[in-house]
Amino acid sequence: MSFQAPPTLLSLAIEGLLKNEALAISALQELPRDLFKPLFKAAFTGRHTKILKEMVAAWPLPCLPVGALMKFPDRMMLQAVLDGVDMHLAGNFHPRRQKLKLLELRNVYHGFWDISVGPEDGDHIKQTVRERRIPARRHRYFLRQRLKVVTDLCLEQDLEEHQTYFLQWAQERRDSLCLCCVKMKTRGLSMYTVRKILKMFQPDYFEELELNTEWTLPMLTCFSPCLGQMKNLRRLLLTLVNENLFEILATSADTQEKRVTKFISQFSKLHHLQHLDIAGAYFLHGHMNKLLQCLKTPLEFLSISLCKFSQSDLESFAQCQSLHHLKHLHLAGVVLYDLSFVPLRVLLDHVADTLKTLEFEHCRMTDSQLSVLFPALSQCSQLVEVNFYDNDISMTVLRNLLHRTANLSQLIIECYPAPLECYEADFVVKAEKFVQFSSQLMNALRTVRQPGAVSFASQICLQCLQRCIYDQETRLCHCWQ
Repeated sequence: MSFQAPPTLLSLAIEGLLKNEALAISALQELPRDLFKPLFKAAFTGRHTKILKEMVAAWPLPCLPVGALMKFPDRMMLQAVLDGVDMHLAGNFHPRRQKLKLLELRNVYHGFWDISVGPEDGDHIKQTVRERRIPARRHRYFLRQRLKVVTDLCLEQDLEEHQTYFLQWAQERRDSLCLCCVKMKTRGLSMYTVRKILKMFQPDYFEELELNTEWTLPMLTCFSPCLGQMKNLRRLLLTLVNENLFEILATSADTQEKRVTKFISQFSKLHHLQHLDIAGAYFLHGHMNKLLQCLKTPLEFLSISLCKFSQSDLESFAQCQSLHHLKHLHLAGVVLYDLSFVPLRVLLDHVADTLKTLEFEHCRMTDSQLSVLFPALSQCSQLVEVNFYDNDISMTVLRNLLHRTANLSQLIIECYPAPLECYEADFVVKAEKFVQFSSQLMNALRTVRQPGAVSFASQICLQCLQRCIYDQETRLCHCWQ
């Protein structure tokens, strides 16, 4: 027979307050600080919006991490919290309660609400939103005294109801709050909309920015000053799609150069950048040297995809000291087939002790180019993942590559292209040859070390848009099934 534990005095007191809304609200000014957290958590779970609003206004602790309680976006609960902030700003509560300094809307600080750890006043919470150096302006003292509201934003072209409400609320109160966005991700928004949203927030607090856009180079150039203001940015992802070819052809070379230079120059202001991911930036061709020269701190992650490199672009990789401590190097859809790989070999020599992931996918790499990398690649002892899909490599060179990985004991994910011998004309895969050669390569790998998750894959079939893949089993594309 099982017995249910009797309710505690604390739970009974909270239950009683939630059943009597008027009593709960009137008791807030005299409520012991130790009861605020459990009562707020229970009120939030029970969706007692009126009590929540009053509790936010009277919150006695420095930090209110309400985002940790939001399991999913909820306009009603968000509005109750923000209405409480408005009451707090109006000062309609007892003076001794004026301690709230940080409203945290991100999904962080879960331990704050763990009642079992005992009463806390919130001062123990480590501020992940660091105190930034505010530029020496006349109003900087007032910026530091304002209530700080911290959030992350993930905005699609059609904003959700709670996002529209929050952004409108933030726009109307931007002069009375210190609004901070740590991570911002946008997809499909116009440059003007993104710029308007960014202006609501203090630029020094942005740490991650992801832009998935159809912006043209002129739009990107117009936006670039906003990027340069994010001096504490650590992670930047920029994906450009559907570039206007007519506009490119109609633009003079001089105008194009000025626009590219203006955009690239903003990177010299990003003194904390560690992660850079750029896709579809056709204008980087011939300009990688300028971009890399602007980097002020060592990068840990560099990904460039869907563009064409010149030989000078590759040479800049070897010369840039900010790349000499890379942990992740990804090149995907970058046309390399007619370039010398000596600069890449020099770069791999520099990062041999730090590099963890290496990706050369769909770069149209040839036998001679890959062979240049062998001496340096075999010394990258920290590698855990490699990807060479969609390169034009023969059976002989692939077998040599696998032997060169004998000392790479940390590898756990390995993706290799099917050898050229597997294809007929126009890269149509021959299924029996694909299985035969992939099996032979897998056996060759097992003779030098114990493989992890290894796969050999054909190029994508133009008929069914699938690959043939050989790993633990053979999976042929739909045309062969």
